[in-house]
Parts: sequence; C-alpha cells; structure tokens
Amino acid sequence: MANNPLDEPSSDAAAELIRQKVSQAYRAAPDSWQELAEAETVPHRSKHQAFVYKLGTSGKDLATIQTEWHEYYQKLPPKEKHEVWQEFYASQAEVAAKQPVVSPQTETARKQPGASRKRRPHSVKDIQGTIRDTVTAGGKLETKHHIQSLLFGLGMGVLVLFIFLFGFFNEVLIAPFIQPSRTAAATPVIVSNNGVAPTTSPEVIIPKINVEIPVIYSETSTDENTIESDLQNGVVHYPTTVLPGQNGNTAFFGHSSNNIFNKGKYKFAFVLLHTLVNGDTFYLSYHGKMYVYQVISRSIVDPSDVGVLNAVQGQTATATLITCDPVGTSIHRLIVVGKQISPDPTGNTVQVASAVTAAPTLPSDGPTLWTKLVRTTAGKIVVFAAIVTAGWLGFRWFTKRLA
Repeated sequence: MANNPLDEPSSDAAAELIRQKVSQAYRAAPDSWQELAEAETVPHRSKHQAFVYKLGTSGKDLATIQTEWHEYYQKLPPKEKHEVWQEFYASQAEVAAKQPVVSPQTETARKQPGASRKRRPHSVKDIQGTIRDTVTAGGKLETKHHIQSLLFGLGMGVLVLFIFLFGFFNEVLIAPFIQPSRTAAATPVIVSNNGVAPTTSPEVIIPKINVEIPVIYSETSTDENTIESDLQNGVVHYPTTVLPGQNGNTAFFGHSSNNIFNKGKYKFAFVLLHTLVNGDTFYLSYHGKMYVYQVISRSIVDPSDVGVLNAVQGQTATATLITCDPVGTSIHRLIVVGKQISPDPTGNTVQVASAVTAAPTLPSDGPTLWTKLVRTTAGKIVVFAAIVTAGWLGFRWFTKRLA
C-alpha cells in the first residue's frame, strides 16, 4: 500500500504548501459531545469512535471528556486526524437525516418543565402556551412571586389614584401651602393697642394668617348655591345673624379651599383659619368703624349644626368665622368664635329681628371638580364606563390566573 502523501516529506514546495493547509484545517478536534453523538449512532465504531464512546460511558464529567478527547486527537498523525473528520462528516449526514444533534446541555434544558413549549409555536394554543411559559418563567414562579406581582400592581394603582385625586381634588394637596392675600395692596395699620385703621370698604382682617378680604353684607338669601356664588367675591355675611355693632352673634362664611379651576380669587380665604387659637385677634371693618374680636373658642361641627349661628351664651357681642373642614372637603365645618373687645360692646345697638329664615344646613365651599363631573350626564357615563372597564379587566385577569 502506497504511503499517504501526508506522512512523507517532499521537496516539492507546492505539495508542502498543500500539506500545511490540510494540517492547519484539521488541527482543531471536533467537540467531544459531537463525537460522542456520532459514536452512539453508528452500528460499527472505528478506533476513534470506540475511544470517544468509552469516554462517554465512563461516567466522567464533560470537561474531563473534552480534555482527554482533545489530547487523544492531538497525538494522532495527520492521516488519522483526516479520518476523524471524514467520519464526522459522514455521520453528520446520517444524523441530520434523522434528527438534529444536540448537546448534553441542550438535552438537559429540554427536560425542564415547560421546555416542550419553547419550540416554535404553530397554533394559537401553542402561542398562548409559549407566552404563558414566558410570563411564568416556565412554571417556576412561586406564591411569593405572585404576591410581588400583586403588590406591584397595587402600587401602580395607588400611583394612578394619587394622580387622579391630584387632578380632581387638588385643593387638598395645594391649599395647605397657600396663604391668602399674601399680595394684599395695603397692610392693616395699628392705631392703638386694640385698634386698626378702618378701611373704606367692608373687610375682614386677620393679621396672623395675612388675611385682608372684602366682606359681602348685601346678600339676603340663605340658598347654598347663591352663597357659593357670592364666595367668589369675598367672605359672605350670613343674613340671619346680626351686623357688627349689634348685640348678638354675627357670622361669616369663607372658602377654605376650592378647585383651582373654579372662578374667584378668594377660594383660599380661610384655608389657614385652623391656626387661630384663643387670644388671637381679628378685625371687621364696617361702616367706617373697626370692630376688634378676640378668639375665645374653636370647634368642628356637622353641617346640620345651625345652632352656631345663634347668640353665644354669656357673651354680649361675638363674631363667628365659618369654613369647611377638612380642607378641600365639605364633611364638617370649622367654627372660630371671637368676642368683641373694641369698641366696648356696651355701646352696641339691639339686634333687629331678621325676616330671613335660616337654611337647614351651613353653607359649604361649593362642589369640587369631581362633584361637578358626576352631576352631569356625560360625567356619569364616563365614570360608569371606567368602573365597568376596570371590573371587566380585573375579572379577566383573575380568571386567567385560575386557568
């Protein structure tokens, strides 16, 4: 048998160059797992296939098998290296006709739960299964993961709700940081220990919270909508109560807050009224005279408690400042009562009986943007549609989780 030209040196430069190229091409050995797959599929194993098959069934780990196979291959002469590759090419053609060669790592991965669904889907059911496995990490998600997902969803819901509330109830978030009349044109001038220079128009002045706001005495109706409209232009004197300078209780309503989109520049008139304490003073400028009142009580009552409009027991003349509480709502009413300390109430006139009948409830700040929305037909439809949509989406999510 003639010697293979790969084993014999030659002086022919061209032949030597070819030998070098062939040697370079077969320098690297095929992967051991590919050789093992080849050895397992052929009925009659060659010397090389027998070697790698023995390695594969020896129980050694893949790294050791790869190392020993590489060492074995490197010791082979060029001719046998060529035989290894020829055997490899031949076996690949046979194996490819039956099934693709897979590595041990790939085979292990295929045996994992849900791995069968990771193949290319061909139907809607397969696609749904693939998506479900992706979302649930191949069925490996535990109860804690579902709880984390639920908490994340609830957190996002709270964030959306906060943004929603900011848009519809912004007075709750903004009002506490606003001081009304901060840019008042004129600052009250103190003319004596208990006196302030009277203004040319009726006003209520509360130095502690920087309030100097017009007072409307012309309203004769106790209708809540009418008073809410008047509150856009200042603080409103309640028509069933006495006037400053008369014995009894004179009452005034002012906004604590209202939706920032509403009309009027006095929507935050009494937003800081709750900061007044006993001993603080406020002033009422009326008919060219300044009446001074000292706070004697502060309370929170229900809107139906119209008794706060009556004369205060044990006091000759008082003034009551009323606004909604908490800020931005109409749940309760904040009542701040001050007794007249200047001028001396002994010089007051007697109360004239009012012909106006008091309303069954104390006026409020007026409707919020949300209230205005749900009062309209279009708003009710939008809210109803939003609730139905949210319920439907929640039901679908819940049923899918059970499936």
